[in-house]
Amino acid sequence: MSRAVAILGATGLVGRTTLRILEERTFPLDELRLLASERSADRTMSFRGRDVAVRPVTAEAFAGIDLALFATSAELSRQWAPIATAAGARVIDYSSAFRMDSEVPLVVPEVNGELLDARPRLVANGNCVAIPLALVLHALGPLGRLESVVVASYQSVSGAGQEALDELERGIRGGLDGEPPLRTDGRPAFAYNVLPHIDRFDADGWTGEERKIVNETRRTLSRPDLVVTPTSVRVPVRVGHSAAVVARFDRAVDVAAARAAWAKAPGVRVVDDPVHERYPTPLEAEGEDDVLVGRVRRDGGDPRELVFFFSSDNLRKGAALNAVQIAERLAGYPLAGETAPAR
Repeated sequence: MSRAVAILGATGLVGRTTLRILEERTFPLDELRLLASERSADRTMSFRGRDVAVRPVTAEAFAGIDLALFATSAELSRQWAPIATAAGARVIDYSSAFRMDSEVPLVVPEVNGELLDARPRLVANGNCVAIPLALVLHALGPLGRLESVVVASYQSVSGAGQEALDELERGIRGGLDGEPPLRTDGRPAFAYNVLPHIDRFDADGWTGEERKIVNETRRTLSRPDLVVTPTSVRVPVRVGHSAAVVARFDRAVDVAAARAAWAKAPGVRVVDDPVHERYPTPLEAEGEDDVLVGRVRRDGGDPRELVFFFSSDNLRKGAALNAVQIAERLAGYPLAGETAPAR
């Protein structure tokens, strides 16, 4: 059966990563359409040894498309997703536009991939921290019922896009000979700095990023009652988000049991030998599909609390890879160790 795939936002960081992952995983397709805004069109990108032209997005561009991967802003997703689905495409949207829509499944395939068996026309791809957080927490199911999660995320600058990465580079170079320059818009520098500020602050002092982590983690785990307390921090790292997590269960937890649970979980790799300086880092996670987890220990004051650290590639599992895994499942390709869903 022929299959036509489109990527909207193909020229951005996540769009380019999506293209690379489709090629790496030999995703079955017969036609690929690369779509972008007018200013990003009129160029070519390489895929499977040939150049593919980037086209400006129009309603006609979705005609005959089976699957559309939307690596774009929430505003553009709201504009184009109804047009793409009306044209017959299934849309996997990377933005926050539909993540909390009760009619749209929010999917991490290793956690709740069964939601895709209904063959939805529109699927939401999660936040770059909520995806790996839900994945590692879901794997700890054998330890007991999860009651609360406190998480401090250390998020790379690539999460803010290519222009932010350019700002980081400019700041690093400028800071070698003096004070790191402010960003072009006058806001605090990314370089040599740590900013507890991602997205806008609301009236209660929480940022939009922190709200996403709370809401999406609850929804992905089907735990609307779960207490999630995040602090989101931008750090001067190019690629790779990390997080320090305190997870409290309804019973005493065992560190060895946690490691064993993660060792069995698809998409998770235990890196936990601190004596020999082996623990998760964003540098090691960059380019990897797995979420790396380590620094595992039990809280000294509460035996129900497990403390750990993870790192993951925010452009891959935090965005493009998760979306491609959704696409694979919709196309009938199961995760490793699973059987294909019944037709």
